[in-house]
Amino acid sequence: MTFWCARALIDGAPVDAVRVHAAPDGTIARLERGVPARAGDTVLGTVVPGMGDAHSHAFHRALRGRTQADGGDFWRWRERMYAAASALDPDLYYELTSAVFAEMLVSGWTAVGEFHYVHHRQDGRPYPDAHAMELAVAAAARDTGIRLTLLDTCYLRGGADRPLSDLQRRFGDGSAEAWLQRWSSLRDTLDTDARTLAGPGPAVTLGAAVHSVRAVPRSAMATILAGLPATVPLHIHLSEQPQENAECLAEYGLTPTGLLHELGALTPRLSVVHATHLTDDDVELLGTAGVTAVFCPTTEADLGDGIGPARRLADAGARLALGSDQNAVVDPFLETRGLEAGERLASGRRGRFSPPELTETLTRGGYASLGLGTGGLQVGAWLDLVELDTASVRTVGAGPDQLPLVATASDVRRVIVGGRIIASDGLLVSPAADPAVLLCAALHRIDDTIDRMNPVRLIPKERA
Repeated sequence: MTFWCARALIDGAPVDAVRVHAAPDGTIARLERGVPARAGDTVLGTVVPGMGDAHSHAFHRALRGRTQADGGDFWRWRERMYAAASALDPDLYYELTSAVFAEMLVSGWTAVGEFHYVHHRQDGRPYPDAHAMELAVAAAARDTGIRLTLLDTCYLRGGADRPLSDLQRRFGDGSAEAWLQRWSSLRDTLDTDARTLAGPGPAVTLGAAVHSVRAVPRSAMATILAGLPATVPLHIHLSEQPQENAECLAEYGLTPTGLLHELGALTPRLSVVHATHLTDDDVELLGTAGVTAVFCPTTEADLGDGIGPARRLADAGARLALGSDQNAVVDPFLETRGLEAGERLASGRRGRFSPPELTETLTRGGYASLGLGTGGLQVGAWLDLVELDTASVRTVGAGPDQLPLVATASDVRRVIVGGRIIASDGLLVSPAADPAVLLCAALHRIDDTIDRMNPVRLIPKERA
């Protein structure tokens, strides 16, 4: 298949009349610039490269619009999040995650890193099929068509000298050795299991994650680093909250970044998520190591986390990427503007990141974080494209290089993943589906399940 683009952003710069040739494996075989469309071409308007959501918790979507009225902080919000997690089983997890992935696709995200830690039954016992929850996420990606890096997460404790709580038990494997054993088995299963190979979407990439220095002690992290293949993308929540830093200093005498440095974890394959409360030494260590810092601006604002030092990290040598995290907002362009807006608010200056830098963060940064190659529009990269409406009330008159600063998900027209049109004008193409309808059904099932279980309610009865 060949796509002809009236205009394409290549390395952040607009190029007119671009023909993109698909290879059989869904990568870009050839690019032609300044050429007319030919018979048989799929004709597109203005396109940007595929955009990589480097950090998602799909089930957090169940909290959207349901936690705002009571105020509080991250820790209060987390109680509601655990209530949502307690409602999930493999079937419901598949249903909700499929709906969230569908919303991501029609919004312009073509790839996602699912930071996944809901592994077992509510009481912590494995499912009869030990990988039931992981395979539900993988099947959701394959069936909707999004490119998935499944970041299977190690989560062992509730904090320093604190075991997992009742609501956290299903996250844990008991030890780093047990987690590594399950991870290796999952890798083999994903390679062979027919359920994850039946859908139309691209193959699933298996990555790994350490939840945080709170949730995984130093000795366990050392075991994980020694046991994981060096090519596997590795992610970790880092310094999202001042309390995390204080607890790490009390336990180890080091900041979370300092602890990772001591363990030898700071390498280019590592992505640190949030990186909000960093010391100057932390910034230097992360930049020198060439890690990826994944910012989730809509979540960091929603939870009152703070504004991370994105510009300083980039200047120090870190790569930047973006994520939707709790999926309170699913819109790659709003995440992009949130990154730049945070820098402006913190510094009092405009234009802290140039439009090409922001496009790089949104596209290549996300793909690199997820172990998906270089990203962008170049030969050998995945043929993932997003067509934008340049004549909407939001985008009309904008320079093509500045579209990521004015567009929203509402301006996404067609979405191509692996050389196939996956979404068009807000709907999935094959099978045809409306993400809003999928979300409505999944959220009703979650509410019904929570009512039956009666843990912390997502919506207090007096306002339900």
